[in-house]
Amino acid sequence: MPDRIALLRAVNVGGTGKLAMADLTAMFVKLGFPDAKTLLQSGNVVFTGDGRKAEALEKFLEAETEKRLKLAPDYFVRTAKEWEAIIVANPFVREAEADPGRLVLAALKDPPAPEAAKALQTALKGRETVRAGTRHLYIYYPDGQGTSKLTMTVIERHLSTRGTARNWNTALKLKALVQT
Repeated sequence: MPDRIALLRAVNVGGTGKLAMADLTAMFVKLGFPDAKTLLQSGNVVFTGDGRKAEALEKFLEAETEKRLKLAPDYFVRTAKEWEAIIVANPFVREAEADPGRLVLAALKDPPAPEAAKALQTALKGRETVRAGTRHLYIYYPDGQGTSKLTMTVIERHLSTRGTARNWNTALKLKALVQT
């Protein structure tokens, strides 16, 4: 059963980072992860890990993707247990039930400093709400993400770390894939 989730940053978004999920799956299989499966076209992979810690696995996958597929996306790897804890800790329970397409989970490379997360919330010009976790953020976009000024670029600048975001529906689908 898959016990890892890998999220790729900037894959098949806005015409950049074109990557066929069949090619990504094939690369994972060649790297020794035979049960790898992708979800959607945005760079979500579930697979059984090989014992490496997340940071080492991220670096390995980043290097292999650049070497084999000529792309250099950031990887964000979480265990099934970590992902479950992230889902359970969601502070936007009502929004997750009523409006899951506007709730976003952002995986981060590094934990955000508490003062940086507070500064990010204070800097918001719209109605968005941000709550920080250990290496992730929960973001609710009541007016939709498409026109919001709260972009990943803004988030990364305030928190001094890289990130990638998935809507709540995708987060739940990934959870289901590592529980089957």
